[in-house]
Amino acid sequence: MRKADLVAIISEKTGVPKVDVLVTLETFFSEVKDTLASGEDVYVRGFGSFILKKRARKIGRHIKKNVAIEIPEHYIPAFKPAKIFVDMVKENVKEPKKK
Repeated sequence: MRKADLVAIISEKTGVPKVDVLVTLETFFSEVKDTLASGEDVYVRGFGSFILKKRARKIGRHIKKNVAIEIPEHYIPAFKPAKIFVDMVKENVKEPKKK
C-alpha cells in the first residue's frame, strides 16, 4: 500500500476530502520526524512507538579504497509496535501478499 492508497481509503471511510487527509497525514509525519530529531520518542497508544535506537561505534571498511574507517556512535529512528497491534497481525495474517 502506498501513501496515496492510504489517503484514498481514509477519505472514503471518513468522508473527509482527500486533500485534507493528505495534509493531516503529512503533518503527522513531519511532527514525528521533528520530535525524533529533537531526541524525544513518540508514543501512540494501541499502535506503537517511534523511538531512537543508539548504534555503537564500530569499524567499517571503505570498499573502493580498501581502508578501515571508524563509524562513530549514532542514533537511528525505529518503530516498535504495540503488543495489541502485534497480536492482531499474528491472528489475522496467514501469508503476506506478494508484490
